[in-house]
Amino acid sequence: MIPHVPLGEWVSDLVDWLLATVPWLFDAVSSVMQVLVDGLTDVLVSPPPVVWIVVATVLALLVRGPWLALYTLLAFLLVVSLELWVETMQTLALVLVAAVIAAAIGVPLGILAARHRAVSVAVRPVLDFMQTLPVFVYLIPAVFFFGVGVVPGVVATILFAIPPGVRLTELGIRQVDREVVEAAQAFGARPGQVLREVQLPLALPSIMAGVNQVIMLALSMVVTAGLLGAAGLGAVVVRAVTQLDVGAGVEGGLAVVLLAIFLDRLTASFGSPTAVSRLLRARTRRSASRAAAPAAPAARAEEPAAAGTPASR
Repeated sequence: MIPHVPLGEWVSDLVDWLLATVPWLFDAVSSVMQVLVDGLTDVLVSPPPVVWIVVATVLALLVRGPWLALYTLLAFLLVVSLELWVETMQTLALVLVAAVIAAAIGVPLGILAARHRAVSVAVRPVLDFMQTLPVFVYLIPAVFFFGVGVVPGVVATILFAIPPGVRLTELGIRQVDREVVEAAQAFGARPGQVLREVQLPLALPSIMAGVNQVIMLALSMVVTAGLLGAAGLGAVVVRAVTQLDVGAGVEGGLAVVLLAIFLDRLTASFGSPTAVSRLLRARTRRSASRAAAPAAPAARAEEPAAAGTPASR
C-alpha cells in the first residue's frame, strides 16, 4: 500500500502559520494595493470620458498611426454608449497596477536568469508550475490571505502574469549575438554597460513581447477577479452569469475585448523594429556626445601652446 501524503494538511498548516505569524505583512500589502488601485481609478474616472478618449486617440496616433487612432476613438465611444465607461476604467486600473508590478518582478528576474545559469535552472520549474496551475487555484490563497475584494484579485493577477515576463526577457537577452557582446567587452565595456547599452536594447522586442503577454494575461484574469468581488467589467460579467442576463454578459465581454485590443496593439508597437532602431540611434548619439565632450577642452587648451611656438611667431 502506498502511504497517504497529507499535502493538503501541510499547505493548510502553512497558511494558518503565516496568518498567525506575519499578519502585518498581509495588511501592509493589502493597504498598498488598495491605495494604488483606488488612486488610479479616481484618476481615470474623475475627468469626463472625452478627456481620456482624446488622450488615448492621440497616443495611438503617435505610437501606431491613424488606423489604431480611429479604432481607439470608435471603441471607446462604443464603451461610453454601452454605459460601461466607469467599469472599463476600473478594469484598466486593476490591469495596469497588476501588469506594472508583474513586469517589475518578471523583467529583472529574467535578466538575472539570463546572466546566471543557476538562477535560470532554479526559476524554470517554478515558472512551469505557475503556468500550468489552473487559474482558480490562484484564488484560494488570495482569499485566505487578503479576504474578498479588489486586493485578492490584483494579487492573483500578478502571480498569474509573471511567467511570460521572465521567460521572454531571458530569451531575448540570450538571443543577443555573442559577437556583439564580445565586441563591446573588447572595447572595455563593463558588464553593467554591456547589459544597458547592448543587450537590453537588442532584446527589447522580446522584452516588450513579454510585457504585452503580461498585460494580456492580466486582462484574462478580469472575470476571475470579479468572482472575488473586484469592481469592473469582471463584476459585470459575473453578475450577468449569475442572473442569466445574456445581453449584459455580451456587453461586458465586448468591452473587455475592445480594451484588450487597444492595449495589445499599443504595447506591441513599443517592441517593433522601428522603435528599437530609434532607441539605438538615440543611445549612439548620447555615447558620441559623451565621448566628444572631454575632447573639446583639451583642444582649446592646446591653442595657447600652439600660439607660442616658433612657427607661430
